[in-house]
Amino acid sequence: MRHNKSASKRKPSTPKRRSPPAPPPPPPGPPSRTRRTSGPSEPSPHKKRRFRPGTRALMEIRKYQKSTDLLLRKGPFSRLVREVCQTFSRDHLMWQGYALMALQEAAEAFMVRLFSDANLCAIHAKRVTLFPRDIQLARRIRGVENL
Repeated sequence: MRHNKSASKRKPSTPKRRSPPAPPPPPPGPPSRTRRTSGPSEPSPHKKRRFRPGTRALMEIRKYQKSTDLLLRKGPFSRLVREVCQTFSRDHLMWQGYALMALQEAAEAFMVRLFSDANLCAIHAKRVTLFPRDIQLARRIRGVENL
């Protein structure tokens, strides 16, 4: 059997390309304040969702409109009631839990209605931001008996 010289010679393969060397890690120190605007982001195990401005506020509004629980904490509210009570009376008065709850319900209902009226005043002024003058106008329009 004869060996063919051309068969024994293989075609030389092209050398494989090397990947570019990795950039050196940044020196330790304070984080830079430059903001990256483009480029691949590092994969993070906990990716947090970002909502558009105002979406979170609307979600909170719907959540609190569905619920019937009190929004103010009971402890600070009861301390405030006791403090106001001491300004009118020198005696240390005791409060029942149900009396404090009824007072808190009434106070929160008053505040919600006041903020609602003040929001209407802000909308009338072609604004969406509530200013203190809106609350003052709502209280003034209500009159003396509803302050």
